[in-house]
Amino acid sequence: MTNKINRRKFLINSSAAGLTASLTQPLQAKIPQINNSNVKPVVIASDNGYTMKNGGTTNCVETAFNKIIRGDDVLDALIEGVNIVELDPLDASVGYGGRPNADGIVQLDSCCMHGPKKQAGGVAALEGVKTPSLVAKAVMQHTDHHLLVGKGAQEFARNMGYAIEADLNTENSREMWLDWKRRIDPEHYLDPVKREIAGRNAAIEMISEGLIPKKEYYGTINCNGINSKGDLCGVTTTSGLAWKIPSRVGDSPILGAGLYVDGNHGAAGSTGRGEANLFNLCSYLIVEEMRNGAHPLDAGMTALRRIKENTIEKRLLNARGLPNFDVIFYIIDKLGRYTGVSLYAESDADTPFQYAVCTENGSALKDVEPLLSGKSS
Repeated sequence: MTNKINRRKFLINSSAAGLTASLTQPLQAKIPQINNSNVKPVVIASDNGYTMKNGGTTNCVETAFNKIIRGDDVLDALIEGVNIVELDPLDASVGYGGRPNADGIVQLDSCCMHGPKKQAGGVAALEGVKTPSLVAKAVMQHTDHHLLVGKGAQEFARNMGYAIEADLNTENSREMWLDWKRRIDPEHYLDPVKREIAGRNAAIEMISEGLIPKKEYYGTINCNGINSKGDLCGVTTTSGLAWKIPSRVGDSPILGAGLYVDGNHGAAGSTGRGEANLFNLCSYLIVEEMRNGAHPLDAGMTALRRIKENTIEKRLLNARGLPNFDVIFYIIDKLGRYTGVSLYAESDADTPFQYAVCTENGSALKDVEPLLSGKSS
């Protein structure tokens, strides 16, 4: 006959067994979590989070901040903020009107992370949807996956009710693609090596001629925020590298690269050369540094030094033997401390790299803290 144990005896026996086991096991040190319920809300983003308004009166960081202090979920607020940039045809690095790939097709990437819920979602090489950040959130909310790509991501978006546009190019993005195309393929040659070299050289020419800003060549907006309860979230969205090989995926939709959030310690996201960030998984590195007690500025500098140390190919080095590109990180810790850091102080246009921030004092652009002096060229 089977012995029956009532619930009360089971709980007592289980508790006693657990206590005995804990007394016989060696104690392991735990890294303390920061719990602060009196943080001042803040939203930070790449500079287009300040400059782009899509014909409205408020920008990305202002929109997100106002919703956060109203009590909205932090991630919902951030995504509503970046939607402004995704839908703005004047920003050629994100969403509608973003730089197309080598075939003239706009393919979009995005990911988001919810610190308190410990959830994440992303999409890559998504065509036809102007707001990939919303589809990334849908992946987080409605699937057991973290990343959907290409046709599968588009079909998922369709099933979730998102309109699929035939073409996300604007007149400007198509005109710049045609200009690039004419430069790289004047004789319709088929040599892939020549085509790759010509494509890179054409982009450099167009940047030097002022046809496109260098930051639009790499693209992207990252936006991170924290509320007064200490809830941390983040989102990154991009059209990716201008005129990229079709289906190329950079760092933006990859957890740990284009974005990483640990709700107990901090958030970090990036813009700039995605391949350099992907190789080093810098957003994850930054948050891990903050987990170990580093200030956001020190954590960011650690990541930038890692990129510098691992950049050794001659084609990626300037005349000084330093990286000929830039990467910028936007960082918040659990205490609400924030910063923006970059490899260099200035862009090739001799203007300082900046990031957007919104606090109780309003929104502003602030200069980033550079690892290296001068600029990448």
